[in-house]
Amino acid sequence: MQVKVFNNRDKKVTNASLLSVKFRNNLSSMITKKFLRDTRSPVPKSTRVSRVMSANKSKNTKPEIKLRKQLFAKGLRGYRIHYKSIPGRPDIVFTKAKVAIFVNGCYWHRCTKCNLPLPKNNATFWKEKFKKNKHRDEAKASELESLGYKVLVIWECELTKELDVTIERIKAAIFKQ
Repeated sequence: MQVKVFNNRDKKVTNASLLSVKFRNNLSSMITKKFLRDTRSPVPKSTRVSRVMSANKSKNTKPEIKLRKQLFAKGLRGYRIHYKSIPGRPDIVFTKAKVAIFVNGCYWHRCTKCNLPLPKNNATFWKEKFKKNKHRDEAKASELESLGYKVLVIWECELTKELDVTIERIKAAIFKQ
């Protein structure tokens, strides 16, 4: 494909010229991009930290996708993902069996098995944030249990170390063994 530089004097605009304009605009925005951050968090000391933090996702994370693929491979189907009709929006919900599954990242939800260190910069902010995360997780679980749901918390480290045991735990909850 030939890339033609867009010129205002050209009367005829081709797809290639529009593409090159879009490419140049995207390229310049990538170079000067200011990463999105909420106003509650402190200003990071470096753009690298900002870039890493803004790349974190809340849905369809790698551990979550890994678990869903394994559930599908083992024949456990019929689940909903990020089900909005119940409190807490669990990552995976088996609605008929009333089983809600949260796939928690060890860092953000403070896995007790991993015992990961706190960040060195803005330590008081992060300590408070992680405390709120844990409190919110407990509140979601208790609210779902009061509605009759069996709540399972699957940790990221469990998916890497003991995936088969985790799948069996989910099967037991679904089939009430």
